[in-house]
Amino acid sequence: MTFKLRSPDDKPNIFNKILTILLGYVTLPLILSIPFYFSIYDLTFINSLFESVSGFTSTGFSTFENIKHIDQSLIIWRSSIQWIGGFYFLFSIIFLIDIYDDSLKKSLTNFISFNNSEIIKQTIKIFVLYSSLTILIFLILNLFDVRTFNSFNLSMTLISSGGFLPVNEISSILVTDVQKLIFSFLMLISYFSIFFIYNLIFFKDNNKDFFYEDFHLVFYLIILLSVFFIFFSFNSNFIDLFFMISSSISNIGFAPSSEHSYLSFIFMMLVIIGGSFFSTSSGLRFIRIYTLLKFSLNQMLSFSKPRNIFMSKLAFSNINFNFEVINKYFLSILVFIISFFSLTIILSFFNIDFEQSIKLSVLTLMNTVNSSAYGISDFDFQNLHFLNKYLLIIFMIIGRIELLTIFLILKKYLFKN
Repeated sequence: MTFKLRSPDDKPNIFNKILTILLGYVTLPLILSIPFYFSIYDLTFINSLFESVSGFTSTGFSTFENIKHIDQSLIIWRSSIQWIGGFYFLFSIIFLIDIYDDSLKKSLTNFISFNNSEIIKQTIKIFVLYSSLTILIFLILNLFDVRTFNSFNLSMTLISSGGFLPVNEISSILVTDVQKLIFSFLMLISYFSIFFIYNLIFFKDNNKDFFYEDFHLVFYLIILLSVFFIFFSFNSNFIDLFFMISSSISNIGFAPSSEHSYLSFIFMMLVIIGGSFFSTSSGLRFIRIYTLLKFSLNQMLSFSKPRNIFMSKLAFSNINFNFEVINKYFLSILVFIISFFSLTIILSFFNIDFEQSIKLSVLTLMNTVNSSAYGISDFDFQNLHFLNKYLLIIFMIIGRIELLTIFLILKKYLFKN
């Protein structure tokens, strides 16, 4: 997507922008929790807030034990919260565009900064694109005989990388292999950049940097599918494997069955890696991990063969990474590790099984719903201690905004150039 830069006179301060995003993640879920609190289901304030934050951050944890007993209007409200949260996350990217790495910005724009009028203009573009993709998903699901009510809710869930379902199990909606296959492809929409399809249709320039991250993601997906097909499909339905791969890399988390629970560790690793930076998915982002690995390999080779020159250029692009970018990528991983161990230890203190604490911590920070794919489908959030609920609320928000706020604040003090 090509952006035009206007006069920078009315640019707000970057830390005012960060504060605005943080306040949005606190106040909007509070407002969106009101229908839960005043519903006929007698939800407490903490359960209402938990449900709202879980939807707004596209996580999908739920305090409802049986979705079939919920009024349809409230089910639609749950799905709508996810949709709003996904759009707010995309707006956050545009709002803070001037502080991202040059390599990431080049996959979105040729410019380095937006003023207020340009932010509004690009937000409208995102809203139109986001809404159009939602409608497209809805129509495709209807075309393949998914009930209209379920299609409507699932379209808002898929576009936002959310985890709320209009039923208890996804297997009760997707009953044929064809439906599972189509659903798997639709989950990949939130794995790639939100601008990927737009750029494919309207792209006119010869700047391939707009596609560089998506090219890497396509290559990564092909490798994953090849490995799973060769090593894990001998006794399994490969469509189910494809479903769970798509679900994990897009940070949605659905699983059609518990048949492949023995692969839960691998699926958890896919969740941690995640998808595109300019998508609604979470994760550490594949392009960051790939860049760190390539940089580390180049460093080792440069010591073993000092006379050789090793390029720091990313494949499929003209983008080079430098030490500043590497330091920031490393810091983002360090923030995740610290958050992960902190949450795991605290959850263990509240008599939650250590293995479940580890899995729950990863899924919370990666904003991915608990399911049989990760061996934690039956976790009871309703009867969880209220302190644990507040803790998960905080870390669900941290998981959604870590790269947008915490990292930037740390950068201000740790990387002064």
